[in-house]
Amino acid sequence: MNAFLNQYQNNQVSTASPERILIMLYDGAIRFANRAKESLAAGDMEGKVDGINRTIAIVTELSTTLDHKVGGQIAAELDALYGFMVRELSRANLKNDSKALESVDGLLRHLRETWVQAIEVVQQDRNNGVAGQRRQGESAAAAI
Repeated sequence: MNAFLNQYQNNQVSTASPERILIMLYDGAIRFANRAKESLAAGDMEGKVDGINRTIAIVTELSTTLDHKVGGQIAAELDALYGFMVRELSRANLKNDSKALESVDGLLRHLRETWVQAIEVVQQDRNNGVAGQRRQGESAAAAI
């Protein structure tokens, strides 16, 4: 059963649009940050470390895939925010700081929702035949 699930998940990623992959990354980061919070609350240090490490890996991936040439200032600001998250996650790991985990979780949720809205605006513009006009949401979407 696990092999089928892995194949299904791999297929979902390999056929997804870049926008969908971005949202999937945020979903994963949020899921692992929550797992780390729950593990910390339960005294499960191994689970906490695993959740934090996986969240850091995803946030690092989000950072390394930014296109600074296209994204300009938005990409630079996202990069700084991702760096802050990694530092907060490291602090949460070292000091068992649940507030740092909550802070990162809140940022991830806010960014995910912002990206969902930006993607919807771009898709609506495409569907309405808006050509040659670039909204800030599209510029931001190009930063990834």
